[in-house]
Amino acid sequence: MSQRDLSRHQQSIVKRYYQNLDTIVATRLQEAVTDLYLADTDTKRAKLWNKVKTQLDKTPADPALVRQIVESGDTTRLAKLVNDLVAGRIDKR
Repeated sequence: MSQRDLSRHQQSIVKRYYQNLDTIVATRLQEAVTDLYLADTDTKRAKLWNKVKTQLDKTPADPALVRQIVESGDTTRLAKLVNDLVAGRIDKR
């Protein structure tokens, strides 16, 4: 879909989405941390970790660190990483 296929209103919606993508990703990650702590089955945890991996790939976090956290399933380290991302302590790419 090209820019010509979108109305001016739709173009502004898409533009605002991408302008706020970092906030959207941070919110999704914060919610995922909470959901991981509350997950009661391994199936739920596995789905949540997949979502976390997808969202973390959109951030400036070190890919090796992301892989290590996801593979270990360490929610405490994930929470710290998300906190650092939200606080801006991790530089943008």
